[in-house]
Amino acid sequence: MVAFRQFLLKIHSRCNLACDYCYVYESADQSWRDRPRAMAPGTVLRVAAHIAEHARTHGLSEVHVVLHGGEPLLVGAVRLDAVLRTLADALDGVAALHVTLQTNGLRLAEDPALLPVLARHGVRVGVSLDGTEAGHDRHRRRPDGRGSHAGVARALRLLSEGPHRALYAGLLCTIDLTADPVETYEALLEFAPPRLDLLLPHATWHTPPPGLPGRTAPPRTAPGADPGEPVPYARWLCTVFDRWYGAPRRETGIRLFEEIAALLLGGSAHSEAVGLAPLDLVVVETDGTIEQADSLKVAYDGAPATGLDVFRHTFTDAARHEAFRARQRGRAGLAPVCGTCPRSAVCGGGLYAHRYHPGTTPTPFAAPSVYCPDLAVLVDHIAGRLRRDVNAAMSAVAGPVPS
Repeated sequence: MVAFRQFLLKIHSRCNLACDYCYVYESADQSWRDRPRAMAPGTVLRVAAHIAEHARTHGLSEVHVVLHGGEPLLVGAVRLDAVLRTLADALDGVAALHVTLQTNGLRLAEDPALLPVLARHGVRVGVSLDGTEAGHDRHRRRPDGRGSHAGVARALRLLSEGPHRALYAGLLCTIDLTADPVETYEALLEFAPPRLDLLLPHATWHTPPPGLPGRTAPPRTAPGADPGEPVPYARWLCTVFDRWYGAPRRETGIRLFEEIAALLLGGSAHSEAVGLAPLDLVVVETDGTIEQADSLKVAYDGAPATGLDVFRHTFTDAARHEAFRARQRGRAGLAPVCGTCPRSAVCGGGLYAHRYHPGTTPTPFAAPSVYCPDLAVLVDHIAGRLRRDVNAAMSAVAGPVPS
């Protein structure tokens, strides 16, 4: 059993945007419709007590809480402050509490009371932004159809240029193949993010990624057997990697690239997206139900469900649940085709949700990622750049070969 160290709390289940790719509202799982809008104070109290209990039971020196939604800032400043005080009180003297919040950013500019609350509790803030104004507004629109880029930009200026800069955790961008990769990257740089997350659109073999409607059958052999396989996501990411890696100075961090590089160099990564580290994240919905990673909502209705909740179960109960244990088997939990692939220790089979194919056995997640060919090309591309640099550095240290 692997103890949880990351607790994602859905403190509000509704949103003030209507993004067309949203995995919560536009995917197969529609359980949000039957859940309360906000997590009740009693539920927050119960969650906080269970987190503290889990930390004591498993000897955790620190825990990470992610406040999420919907749009978590819709709870308002007063209720947000109460949530954060409840968590801090429960963890006081038990474990160090690190809190982050993922937001679309709009409420930061609309409600001046929010940033002081976040600052008082030292909450790090990640903001979703999809690059240029045109690229962002293509997908991230308000319910009335208006774009949201201008509002997010105002919020980011408050966050990145004002006295609350220390709270700024970075930007999250979902890849759009129709957007120029370098323009997208440089538009994100305009807001001086400490770090970027570039996310592949959530997709499965049953619902293929945008731009790849024919990718419906998992490969039977390791990638590389079919050099004609289209890999537009790899091309997009490799272009950004070359621009980022080749810059004369470090402009920002990009988590996907950094973690692939760390794994290639023999290090470790702590991401759902790559590597074989066991998953240590658990989700709590607004009604107190305990679920698996939110991204599973793209697979089928009820995919993240465990049948557990914070009123009848502990997080140790959840950690023992087969659904979580299935995510902690390392290489043994990958698809058979991954066993013959030299990249599997790096890509880790891809994000678990992206492996869904209803025809695979023994589980519908026993396939490689629907992005398998793209991940293979990306890993090889980064490996090639690193290899050239390592070889060059070694030659420089060794000096010319004596004649």
